[in-house]
Amino acid sequence: MTNPVRIGHGGASALVRANTLESFDTALEIGVDVIEFDVRAAGRRLVLAHSALDARRGDPPRLHEALAHLSRPCFADVALHVDLKQPGTEAAALEALDRFGLTGRALVCSHRAVILDRVRQLDPAVRTGFSVGNRLVRTTQRLGGAWRPLVVEALRRRRFGALMAFHPLVDARLVGEVADAGGELYAWTVDRPEAIRRLTGLGVAGITSGDPRLFAAV
Repeated sequence: MTNPVRIGHGGASALVRANTLESFDTALEIGVDVIEFDVRAAGRRLVLAHSALDARRGDPPRLHEALAHLSRPCFADVALHVDLKQPGTEAAALEALDRFGLTGRALVCSHRAVILDRVRQLDPAVRTGFSVGNRLVRTTQRLGGAWRPLVVEALRRRRFGALMAFHPLVDARLVGEVADAGGELYAWTVDRPEAIRRLTGLGVAGITSGDPRLFAAV
């Protein structure tokens, strides 16, 4: 069985404030295969922030600053999961990834399928992943209880290539359905060793954790 790729949530969000250059450096030092971070608009700028409140408080890194940091040689073996939070950010985010030579290392994900549709419209070669969260989030996504067949069919039709699933939703049946549809299944955000062991045994493609030290412990 192939080990799942190790994904640092916001870098190493359980140890250092998420979506910061310091958090990326911490994740790299501990050891990850992928760094995940959130992108949204703050006025006319794209910044790294999970929520609108995060985008307004403090001084969140601008996307171009983060990508310049991640394009340094020390990050050469680290892939990126770029979570776009808002429609309208797609073109600028893709342009920034291209400017820093990171498009080939990126998987662009979102909880809004229309964002992924726009990304694929702008650049059909970009890898994309649809994020499915807890029941409340699924309600806002208008997925409800029938989300599995809808998402699996979208994977089969290549609307996107990966499913990023809230980890309690992941079971052997979902792993099999996603694989049969030709997609990849990533589980987030996992901060307990026993959950990492369970998901590894199920054969998911990757696991996101805020504490990358747990991967070594497991």
